[in-house]
Amino acid sequence: MAWVQIVLGCLVGATAYPWFLVPNHIAPGGLTGLSTVLNYLFQWPVGITSLIMNIPLFLIGYRTMGRGFAARSLIATVLFSLLIDLLPLPPMTENPLLGALFGGVLLGVGLGLIFRGGATTGGTDMVARVIHERFRHISVGAILFTIDCIVVLLAALYIQVEYALYAFISLYVSAKLINVVLDGLTTEKACYIISEKNKEIKQGIMQELDRGTTVLNGEGGFSGQARPVLLCVVSAQEVVRLKTIVRRTDSQAFVFISDAHEVLGEGFKKLEE
Repeated sequence: MAWVQIVLGCLVGATAYPWFLVPNHIAPGGLTGLSTVLNYLFQWPVGITSLIMNIPLFLIGYRTMGRGFAARSLIATVLFSLLIDLLPLPPMTENPLLGALFGGVLLGVGLGLIFRGGATTGGTDMVARVIHERFRHISVGAILFTIDCIVVLLAALYIQVEYALYAFISLYVSAKLINVVLDGLTTEKACYIISEKNKEIKQGIMQELDRGTTVLNGEGGFSGQARPVLLCVVSAQEVVRLKTIVRRTDSQAFVFISDAHEVLGEGFKKLEE
């Protein structure tokens, strides 16, 4: 399954470049973004240029990765880079805003699938890991963001400021889509309930919703008394029914509800490797 996700992710992500990004001179960060700038200046092929730059960076950073992750990432990097140049796809639009939006969508979905498959596609990820090893106070995310900003600034300098602004849009959209793919489209709700009638509420949830509950040990900050906290994860459609159970049992109960992405286990998706 992991290899299916990696191959599909490479295919989807690679289409973003000939369809939307390269024709509109949009460089959405990373080495492929830098290759897009070089393509604009010297007409060098984006995929091959990216692959050539990735190889030495990959050799520098592979020691920070496990053998399996390194092997998957190497294959994903080669496949992703080659597909950018080999896919015979004509430009879908020459409108830079549409190119930034839809290019960001395809790139985000593709990278999200690759990440779910346990791989990565860019030498910048490995460079970020190496820098983080030496400067622990700087997070990997901050380093990657800095690299992306440098690439976008190069686009502003050598192409046009307007295209750099479109690149930021594409970066934002792709980041959001990566999170959607990694976290899943469905959003369950984690419900925390504090009530003097916690036993009755717990019984009602288990009988009417057929959902399990967990009792957490809490303590009142003002009174110092023990205050059990019920934790129950339900689907978004079941939230109204849960609040009804709580309201009719104890209208003075304290409830707060938060999003819970990718819930795994009994009653939800199976916990898979």
